[in-house]
Amino acid sequence: MAHWFHRNPLKATAPVSFNYYGVAGSPAANKICNDLRTTRARLLDMFTDSTCNPDIMKNATDAYFSLLQGFIAALDGTTQENKMRFIQNFKWTDTLHGNTPSAQQDAIFELASMAFNVALWYTKFASRLAGKEKSDVHVPRLITPAEKGKDLEPRVMDAYIIQSQAEAQEVTIARAIELKHNASLIAALAFETANFYQKADHTLNTLDPEYSSKWRKYLQLKQQFYMAYCYHGQTLLASDKCGEAIRSLQEAEKCYSRAEALCKEYRHTSGPGATAKPSEQLFFLKLGGLIKNTLEKCQRENGFIYFHKVPAEAPQLELKASYGLAEPIGFEMPPVSEQCTPEVYATFDLTKGAKNDKGKPKEEEVKPVKEPDLKPQKDTGCVLS
Repeated sequence: MAHWFHRNPLKATAPVSFNYYGVAGSPAANKICNDLRTTRARLLDMFTDSTCNPDIMKNATDAYFSLLQGFIAALDGTTQENKMRFIQNFKWTDTLHGNTPSAQQDAIFELASMAFNVALWYTKFASRLAGKEKSDVHVPRLITPAEKGKDLEPRVMDAYIIQSQAEAQEVTIARAIELKHNASLIAALAFETANFYQKADHTLNTLDPEYSSKWRKYLQLKQQFYMAYCYHGQTLLASDKCGEAIRSLQEAEKCYSRAEALCKEYRHTSGPGATAKPSEQLFFLKLGGLIKNTLEKCQRENGFIYFHKVPAEAPQLELKASYGLAEPIGFEMPPVSEQCTPEVYATFDLTKGAKNDKGKPKEEEVKPVKEPDLKPQKDTGCVLS
C-alpha cells in the first residue's frame, strides 16, 4: 500500500571534505580523514539507492559512525571534550522547513542529524525500527540547542517516534485481519493505534501550522480511521447486545465519515512530504463497506428478533490489547573504529590548522535529496508493509 503512509522528505546536507591540512599530522590521521569522507558519501548515496536494504544501510551507517565517534569520544583517557569535535562545520536541512539549512560546527550535530536521516530511511523502507535510540542519546549534548520546530527539537522527534510506533502497530492489525483473529483483539489493537496517532498529533499542536498542518491532518485521519475499527460492533452483536451494537456502529460511521473528510482536507493542505492517498486504498474502502453492511444487518435483526432499545450514548470503550503490540527494536551505536587510537589522536594538532588555511572556504550548496520513485506494489487491502 504505497500511498497509505505520509512521509516527510529526507534531510539534505552539504558535502564535507574532511581536509584538515596541517592538522592531520600523520599518515594514519590522514587516512581517518579520507575514510570519513568516503564513508559519509557512501552513506548519503544509500539514502537514494533503490536497491539498498536494511543490512546494507546498517553496514554503511556503522562504517561512518564508528569513525565519526573518533571525533566525539574521549580518546586520551580524560573526561575533557574531544579536541576534534568542533573542527568541522556541518549543514543540514530540516524535514519541515524546505531547503533552508541549519549549521553547527559540532560533530555531535552531524551524528544526530545523520542518525535522524537513517531513522527516516527505515520508515520509508517500512521497517519497524523506531528512531528514538538513533539520536536522542546525543542531542542533549549539543552546544547549540535545537531551534523550535527543527528536527532535533523534542516535540518533532517525539512525533516521529510515536508515528513509527503507530505504523508498526498497523502492520500487526493487518496481519490479525488476514489471519481472521477475533474482532475483540483487532478492536483492542486498533484502539491502541488510534491513541498513538492522537498522541503524535497532540505532540505537534504547538508547532507553527504553516509547516505542521499537513502532517497533523494525516495523523488525525489515521486516528479517526482506527477509532472506526474500535466501534465496529461485531463483538457486541455476537454477545446478543444488538441495541448496543447498532449504537456502536453508528459511532463507527461518524468516525469513518470524519476520516473521509480529513482525507480531503489532507490532500488540499500544503506542506512538506509526499501526499498519501489513504481514502483510495482498498484497506480504507473495505472498512466503510463493512460498517455499512454490519449496521444494516444489526438493524434488520433488531427489527424482528431482538427489539432492543438503541442507547443514546455510544458504549464506553474498555479495550486493552494484552498481546500483539509492536515494540521498537533497540539501536546500538557501533564501537569507535580501531583506527582511532590515542596514538593517532595525538597526531592531530589544531594549532597548525590556521597557517595552512587558503582563504575563506567556499560555501557548499545544500541540494535537496532526490528520493527513488518506487513503483507501488499490488494493494491486497490489508498488507501494510
